[in-house]
Amino acid sequence: MKSESDPSTLQQAIQFFSNPDRALAYFVARRWPDGVACPTCGRKDARYLANQRKWQCKSVHPKRQFTAKVGTIMEDSALPLEKWMAAIWLLSNCKNGISSHELARHLGITQKSAWFMLHRIRFAMRVDTDPGTMGGPGGGEVEVDETYIGPTPRNMHRARRIKAQVAHNFAPKGERGHYAYKIGVQGILDRETRQIRTTVLKNAKRDSLQAAVLENVAHGSNIYTDQHVSYAGLADRGFVHQVVNHLERYVDGRVHTNGLENYWSLFKRTLRGTYVAVEPFHLERYADEQAFRFNFRRDGERKMTDAERFNVVLSGVAGRRLTYEKLTGKEGETAF
Repeated sequence: MKSESDPSTLQQAIQFFSNPDRALAYFVARRWPDGVACPTCGRKDARYLANQRKWQCKSVHPKRQFTAKVGTIMEDSALPLEKWMAAIWLLSNCKNGISSHELARHLGITQKSAWFMLHRIRFAMRVDTDPGTMGGPGGGEVEVDETYIGPTPRNMHRARRIKAQVAHNFAPKGERGHYAYKIGVQGILDRETRQIRTTVLKNAKRDSLQAAVLENVAHGSNIYTDQHVSYAGLADRGFVHQVVNHLERYVDGRVHTNGLENYWSLFKRTLRGTYVAVEPFHLERYADEQAFRFNFRRDGERKMTDAERFNVVLSGVAGRRLTYEKLTGKEGETAF
């Protein structure tokens, strides 16, 4: 529960969390609202070791001593909790994101540490949702569209363009064309709740594009798409599917995808203006970050505050772990 002393602005947050004891108390109250529980056995009467700023479980088992970071995205991080709190506040509330170089300057850490920290926070921003909850059998309206992220061939360095062209020439026939250089991202927008879900695509074939629709949208919903041939057949799968032909018009009554077009413009502005270059391997986490800020702009008709968005991210840090090996795709490799 929020008290009058809790921060509500960035300046207040920096001052509030600069005190390590206050930062720890704030985090513990939100991670364990019913009392501190041992991450290993779940026992709730652990003894606090004030000198070490950790707890000790009364049951005898491995890892009986634990800190508040154990079992969260912050586990095994040498960075103090007060720097984590500042980073979470910035990323959850900066509309166009924050680069690792900028965060490193603000917190006085290395760029590599800031980069790893940001990816772990993005991992906590991923909101687990129930399948089949978008739209509704009563005719709920859902927009479905895809966009493509990647370099424009004419702006690429000559050596890279030649390398990409060779890969394009040997690509499967269905994956050639203007988008051979890019990665597809599909978005599904519920018009009533203003909630969006995104998926990074392996390809633009029918099975890939319709899989996310079948998983997330309730049968009987009104689905609006463009004239992409891969969406054909949705009407035979229990949906009311209507198409707008962008060669003729962009709006046909209620049938349009302008809500998603607006979202794609925000997403690409963030990628090009703040992050500049994003590897396809990491694109899913950047998509989760943008979707989080879009989905938590409002709570019903009321605008959400920065502190409320910050607390939503804090509620998702527990039970999630992202190691550096997994982040860089080197999990399971032997280090020499």
